[in-house]
Amino acid sequence: MTTRLLRTVTAVGLLLGTAACSSSGSSNPLDASSGSTATPGGAGSRTVVVGSANFPENVLLASIYSQALKAKGVKVEEKFNIGSREVLYGQLQNGSLTVLPEYNGSLLGYLDAKNTATGTEAVNAALQKALPSSLAILDSASAEDKDSLSVTQDTADKYQLKSIADLAAKAGEFTIGGPPEFKSRREQQLKDIYGLNFKEWKATGDTTANALKDGTIQVGNVFTTDPKIVQLKLVPLTDPKNLFSSQNVTPLVNKAGVDATATGALNAVSAKLDTPGLTALMKRVSVDKEDPSTVAKDWLKSNNLG
Repeated sequence: MTTRLLRTVTAVGLLLGTAACSSSGSSNPLDASSGSTATPGGAGSRTVVVGSANFPENVLLASIYSQALKAKGVKVEEKFNIGSREVLYGQLQNGSLTVLPEYNGSLLGYLDAKNTATGTEAVNAALQKALPSSLAILDSASAEDKDSLSVTQDTADKYQLKSIADLAAKAGEFTIGGPPEFKSRREQQLKDIYGLNFKEWKATGDTTANALKDGTIQVGNVFTTDPKIVQLKLVPLTDPKNLFSSQNVTPLVNKAGVDATATGALNAVSAKLDTPGLTALMKRVSVDKEDPSTVAKDWLKSNNLG
């Protein structure tokens, strides 16, 4: 990723359906057939502690997972807004936390910075090798908080744009915008991977979504769960060649603290959680200022999970 991984790995606070990725990201590390189901000290006999990082989206995700566990009769304690990955990962290792909503690509970058895996399956396979035996990832949701190249709905309709590859015929006429470092990090990759040579690059930073809407740029680097995608009716283009590493929402668990009931509840959430849905939920939290626990409860109820 460009900016998101840096913000995640440091202590800066803001990072930020389909069930297809649920199956592709699943290795069922806690399945009874693997011999690694929870021990007698697991979720059936003690409290499952759900934690979160200190930014709104992660708190929302933690609340969704927490309430899904409670709906299945699991005793849960919530410890939200804790801090950065460095702190959270250590607490998960020592058993202070049991469940943490993670982003698989960023987690892999934290554990193995030199790993070049990009797609969901490849990232999760690499994670399973990088994680200590005490920890496991469960099924990945199709929901991703990752870099995208986005356009307005009008631009998408006018030029029949659905994927980044579709930009090839028009890139020479388009201005692209994003964070200041986006050009240095991605210009050559866009040329090499997709054959894109844009007319101009602009450093639009936090105003990228608005610059798309007012026509200052035609293509912008916007994170896929940014509420402005919903507000401004933007269209994130698909990335069939995996220019941007997968960042699927993925529960990271301490294996000794979860049993089959807890694992099933968490995987059921991941099977229903997609990027458009998460983006809509984040609009309610970040723009409409609704309480994350209420938003989580509504989503679970609408998906027959709570």
